Amino acid sequence: MDAAVKVAELKASRGAAWLTEAFALFRRAPMAWLGLCAGWIAITFGLILLPFIGGVLANFLQPVFFASFAIAAYRQTAGERVVMADLFGAFKRNMRPLVNLGALLLLAEIAIFAFMALLGLPMAASGERSFTLEEYVGALKGKEWILATGFLMTVVVKGALWFAPPLVAFHGMTTVQAIRWSVFAAISNLGAMIVYGAMLLALFLVALIPWALGLIVVIPMMAISTYIGYREVFETKVVGGSRVAPKTGTSTQFLIKPPVWGGGGPP
Repeated sequence: MDAAVKVAELKASRGAAWLTEAFALFRRAPMAWLGLCAGWIAITFGLILLPFIGGVLANFLQPVFFASFAIAAYRQTAGERVVMADLFGAFKRNMRPLVNLGALLLLAEIAIFAFMALLGLPMAASGERSFTLEEYVGALKGKEWILATGFLMTVVVKGALWFAPPLVAFHGMTTVQAIRWSVFAAISNLGAMIVYGAMLLALFLVALIPWALGLIVVIPMMAISTYIGYREVFETKVVGGSRVAPKTGTSTQFLIKPPVWGGGGPP
């Protein structure tokens, strides 16, 4: 493994800590993070409304936005203010690998959807008319397992590439390098990833009651946790033979220039 990049193997319980530490950062600058997340959602939905290519562009840019969230969280832990311009931080550095990552994620989602169709997911009503909601729910009876399969496959893909945006932003990696390191880190910390994903899903479900007001807090937590997880897995320091992650609120160092790839990536 390349000496410039190290992957820590964390306890499963650290997955929950990523969210608690993300909440601590959110509490220190709630309006700033609400502004960033509102801007991200507005731009994403604005692009989706564009005919033909809007949805494609929105998908391509998602890793760019999440890399920007990671940069903003890093700046906050270093003692700097979070400002609205931070939403576009990753647009100024290594944007192409992030867009390529978004394209690959979109292709993966299309492949998963096609696989679900092959398994028998209802796609269209007979004739030219569209399904009504009631008809589609009826057509899904007995095929709920297909939706569960598609959801699980999507979670696996998203989880495997979860570290990729900050790796591109902080280490100047190519898309392939970031994917390799992200997959390796996710497998090495599978327990923490499962705990994190389960808790995040639970928080989203709770946030929907009542009137989805809790999303005001949960969405920024999700955005910030991208950096918290990356920081613990890739920036954990060795102290007295034990790995110690930097605490929230302390400055950490990261590589802006690409590391020297002597080892060819993860083993």
